[in-house]
Amino acid sequence: MNDNLRENAERGAFSGKIGYVLATAGSAVGLGNIWRFPYLAARYGGGIFLLVYLVLALTFGYTLMMSESTMGRLTGKSPVGAFSALSKRGIAKAGGWINAVIPMLILPYYSVIGGWVCKYLFEYLRGNVAGTAQDDFFGGFITSAADAELWFIVFAALTLVVIVAGVENGVEKVSKIMMPILVLLAMIVAVYSMTRPGAAAGIKYFLVPDFSHFSWMTVVAALGQMFYSLSIAMGILITYGSYMKKDVDIEKATHQVIFFDSGIAVLAGLMIIPAVFAFSGGDPSMLNKGPGLMFVTIPKVFESMGLGQAVGILFFVLVLFAALTSAISLAETCASTFQDELGMGRTKATGLVAIIMVVLGSLSSLGYSGLSFVRIFGMEILDFFDFLTNSLMMPVAAFATCIFVVKAVGLDNISKEVKLSSKFRFEGMYRVFIRSVAPIFVVVILLSSILSVLGILNI
Repeated sequence: MNDNLRENAERGAFSGKIGYVLATAGSAVGLGNIWRFPYLAARYGGGIFLLVYLVLALTFGYTLMMSESTMGRLTGKSPVGAFSALSKRGIAKAGGWINAVIPMLILPYYSVIGGWVCKYLFEYLRGNVAGTAQDDFFGGFITSAADAELWFIVFAALTLVVIVAGVENGVEKVSKIMMPILVLLAMIVAVYSMTRPGAAAGIKYFLVPDFSHFSWMTVVAALGQMFYSLSIAMGILITYGSYMKKDVDIEKATHQVIFFDSGIAVLAGLMIIPAVFAFSGGDPSMLNKGPGLMFVTIPKVFESMGLGQAVGILFFVLVLFAALTSAISLAETCASTFQDELGMGRTKATGLVAIIMVVLGSLSSLGYSGLSFVRIFGMEILDFFDFLTNSLMMPVAAFATCIFVVKAVGLDNISKEVKLSSKFRFEGMYRVFIRSVAPIFVVVILLSSILSVLGILNI
């Protein structure tokens, strides 16, 4: 393997390990941790789901995170450039573009949801606690084209300001501020939630494994959540790896990101599941998926609390921080690709990202109002983009990465790069998973997603 793969051209970089870990953790910690993880945990057995998720994150998740981060550091390139630098075959570049396009499609609709968070935070700041708890509030908001579009633009602008500032002065600095605050806020809300009357049943359900609730679908759901939560197969880890200095312990940093992300997921579960149990009298079915949880059920919980406005403000500030750090990582990956592949400066690259965000994001935003008549495979526009990226493209990208690492890069070359700064204690497990276990798991996710949209499998 050519030792000069990493070019000496001027390129942004993280100042050190802390910057890399917090930025990467910020990428991993997002809306999926706050609403998706608690919903899946409630649906697939609580404690047993949590146990399966943690085992998969430390094995399967570790393997793919190590692969992508190492490819980035080895080449100093974003996804397309990294794949091309490591193999001259045309199919290699195609694998890089799959990883690069995914964040370009996720970022716009993710920013729409981020706009919803901004709207709710604004309502809590002005004291409209009772209004947000009404059954028709959320529906009325997203079907109002002007209101939904306004808050989408607000969130998009917040994201782009950070990207223009660059890697160390923008992405890293914001992550260093936001991530500690996010953890503190999560702990405050979790403690408040767990001390509500009736919350103990929710704590037990979430933390104590009950093996009678285990099924194969528990594994499939945990795999999908881990995939979504750890930013695997989005090109993000390759891009952030390219900003990593050679003296950063890549294996230790990967484990720290996994622990950080999993810790936030657990805190999110402790924020939401006990509160909903307390509010509903112990009915886990109240934990509806997605918007039904964060934007309909949780406001009802806050309304029932004595300090509902204060807790609601804390909660939505926390969710906003989580959404922003993830959106920033998606936007940074897009901008990095445009810089590397189109030779753009950061400002022009960010401008192109902004155009993509506004065009595709507006389609998703208006999909509930002016474009509500549009259905793709029976799905609204936002839901279709979510299915396309998370359920189809990401498993394909992950499978391509596994095959590419084994066949083109070579496990010895991966090991050599890792050992520049790490002892690579789990190298044996890594080699087994990247060769056989990870590709099989990825295919399972892909097939399960396809069968689900066809109505053959209920996930």
